[in-house]
Amino acid sequence: MTHATGTIPGNANDQARRTITPLLQAGLEESRRHPLPASPSSEKNEPGHADLLFRQLLAADAAPGPVASTRAAEPAGTAPFAVPTATVTDLLAAYAAGTVTPSVVVALLEPRWSAAGPAPAAVLAAIAGIHQAAADSDARYRAGTARPLEGIPFAVKDIIDVAGTPVTAGSKQTGDRIAPADATVVSRLRAAGAIPVFMSATTEFACGAPDNGRYGPVPNPWDEERWTGGSSTGSAAALAAGLVPFALGSDTGGSIRVPSALCGLTGIKPTYGLVPRTGVASLSWTMDHVGPMARSAADLAVLLPLMAGPDGLDPTAGAAVPDLAADPAGVAGLRIGVPRGWFTERCDAAVLAAFEAALEVFAGLGAELVPIEFDGLEAVHDESWNVFYGELASTQEANNDRRDLFDAGTNARLDCGFVPLAVDYLRALRRRPLMQQHILDRMDEAGVHVLLTPGIGATAPRLDDLTMSVDGEVFNLHDVIPRNTRLWDYTGFPALMAPAGLAPDGLPVGIQLIARPWQDRLCLAAAIGFQAVTDHHRRLPGIATTWAPERPVA
Repeated sequence: MTHATGTIPGNANDQARRTITPLLQAGLEESRRHPLPASPSSEKNEPGHADLLFRQLLAADAAPGPVASTRAAEPAGTAPFAVPTATVTDLLAAYAAGTVTPSVVVALLEPRWSAAGPAPAAVLAAIAGIHQAAADSDARYRAGTARPLEGIPFAVKDIIDVAGTPVTAGSKQTGDRIAPADATVVSRLRAAGAIPVFMSATTEFACGAPDNGRYGPVPNPWDEERWTGGSSTGSAAALAAGLVPFALGSDTGGSIRVPSALCGLTGIKPTYGLVPRTGVASLSWTMDHVGPMARSAADLAVLLPLMAGPDGLDPTAGAAVPDLAADPAGVAGLRIGVPRGWFTERCDAAVLAAFEAALEVFAGLGAELVPIEFDGLEAVHDESWNVFYGELASTQEANNDRRDLFDAGTNARLDCGFVPLAVDYLRALRRRPLMQQHILDRMDEAGVHVLLTPGIGATAPRLDDLTMSVDGEVFNLHDVIPRNTRLWDYTGFPALMAPAGLAPDGLPVGIQLIARPWQDRLCLAAAIGFQAVTDHHRRLPGIATTWAPERPVA
């Protein structure tokens, strides 16, 4: 397998670099104008208070033991079965019925992973042993011993280790690194019968420029002049172009949810600590999350329980497993908080129209829509960047004498990482438990179960200049993309992105569901209910259905 490289004009990456530093400086100045109360103080604002709050919430919500995956069925009347566009639940049903076997599915999909396939930039390296694994899955179905994900192929983001496979974090810094062992999440999916088939592209260390310095950019399958969004670029392109039915991503500022919104996919950033990060390259360890990306929320409901729970190695993993069983029937009577203000101010009319239409769908399903607002979101947005930059600089400090090997985007972020003082970083950490409690208090006061916001404020950015258009006004992507997503990485609340339709330019837009920590099941249930009565998640770009190998598979 090869990665098709491309280039973005240098001025686009340079422009992005010039944009990031002023944003950091402005945020730092504002943060320094508002110090937290001096000691002694009764405020619960030590960084450890965030961990304590999450432990308390988990204890209140924990299930008595490990939770088995519940197979959420797709509604009747869905599109005809076709392997490249099949969902996980489609394939599991077809395997169980004997309609198709894992070996046949792998044979049908494998030509799509080549340099001549529909999304060559998404694929970095093949993973060994896929044909034997598929044959073993065939045998298990014949023997009646199939596991929950038996024979389901998936892609793995190039920051997540797969034993014996090149895993480079999309960087020249890593050379020809071969992963020594599976990441916990990969090991768990293998144990459930799933088959990792290739490493998918990422921005450098999940934070670099769209034009990756080692492999090049990943075009959006909906429009090759647009970007997928990042940093889970290859996972999104692979799903949208029909290469695999699900993929692993990571999310530190929106990197599962952003490409999901911009490529018409469904992805979840779990509660912080729900899925162990063991074997995953760290970017910003207090904001890093690992999660699945798929074509439906029903798929996520199957996948997430099989990935969740402590592994004894990740110090941030929760000590127990919460109830993850999603009940789509629970949408009736669900109280959905609808914040506007910050979340809607920088959104194109097409995004807002899809958001309003989604609200009507939920109301029609029996949910109650409740206005809700939160204080201080702009300030907290700035604080989240201070945490991110400080932790990035710490994780890459040893490479600081080899800055020439980083791409322009990573270098720009590292420049920012060495600017904040220790007091700036610690102030940002201390604000975290205060914001977490503020959101919980407002949700409790309003009596809401979940929140619903627009996804990303515009359709996918252009690759030539990295800009996005909001009602005709042109913004650098950094001014639009993280606005609605980064808060939930900073606070650790679960957040799910789902397709909500197409804009007039023919590109996807999304909606975002957020729940209290450890109540990921409510995001899943609401999204499954929404997708049961809409078909947005079944829409894929033309290349997913029209591409065919030059020599048909026998």
